[in-house]
Amino acid sequence: MCEESKLAEWAKATISRRQFGALTGAAALAACASGEAESVAQNPLPGLKERGVSFATADGTLDGFFVQPESGNHPAVILWPDIASIREAKRNIARKLAQAGYAVLVVNPYYRDVTGEQFADFATFIADGGFQKVGPWRKKLDAAAIMRDATAIVDWLDRQEGVDQAHGIGTQGYCMGGPFTIWSAAAVPARIKAAASFHGGGLVRPDNPMSPHKLLDKVDASLLIAVAQDDDAEAPADKTTFAEAAEAAKVGAVVTVYPGDHGWMVADSPAYDATAAARGEADLKALYAAALG
Repeated sequence: MCEESKLAEWAKATISRRQFGALTGAAALAACASGEAESVAQNPLPGLKERGVSFATADGTLDGFFVQPESGNHPAVILWPDIASIREAKRNIARKLAQAGYAVLVVNPYYRDVTGEQFADFATFIADGGFQKVGPWRKKLDAAAIMRDATAIVDWLDRQEGVDQAHGIGTQGYCMGGPFTIWSAAAVPARIKAAASFHGGGLVRPDNPMSPHKLLDKVDASLLIAVAQDDDAEAPADKTTFAEAAEAAKVGAVVTVYPGDHGWMVADSPAYDATAAARGEADLKALYAAALG
């Protein structure tokens, strides 16, 4: 999980923002060498249109980043970011997915307290005491809050030009956003038909009745649960618990430990792994192709 102790380890490893920048630059070069360029795009990709958006929810005004193909109707995707929230690394993930034919909303999960980007990248998050800053905001993001948000988000997406209501909606989340995908799918099962969690924390909460694995009987979606190898080493039983809960609920779920540490999917994370990220991206696209029609 993306805990303070892990961030402290990352901070020691990176030592300074300048060195962290060198690390992410190396990741970008590795990505280009493997045919991936997620970490280097700073502008909209050709054939896309994008904009900042905001709309009302039961708890206030949610803001986010919306990107979609310039023409045609396409399935929608809700992207729940990690602890550092909206920033260029997440916008780039959304842009690449939009280029593959999806209308993608990157959500600011902290909208109850702040608007828009708070950290340019993970280096900024670490250097500026991000964990302490977001702590009070995160406390508000329980299952009930995210389910209310998901309901409002789906309603908004279904009213946007270019969103194809004939197809299901997908949702993907990273780190703390992992469980948000299950809560979203449970909140709007008639519309959310695919959910992917990448190095998600808190998918199994034994003493919490709203634990994602305990709500799978409310879900009507195909699931991809992509587990980080270091998270699995810390809690090896969680993947089995989740898989068994999915089987009992008759929910199709692929629960897989990837050869990458927590954060491997995110280009500005110290744990970014271009090879494992390419696999995760391919698995995500296969999930959406099969489940969203």
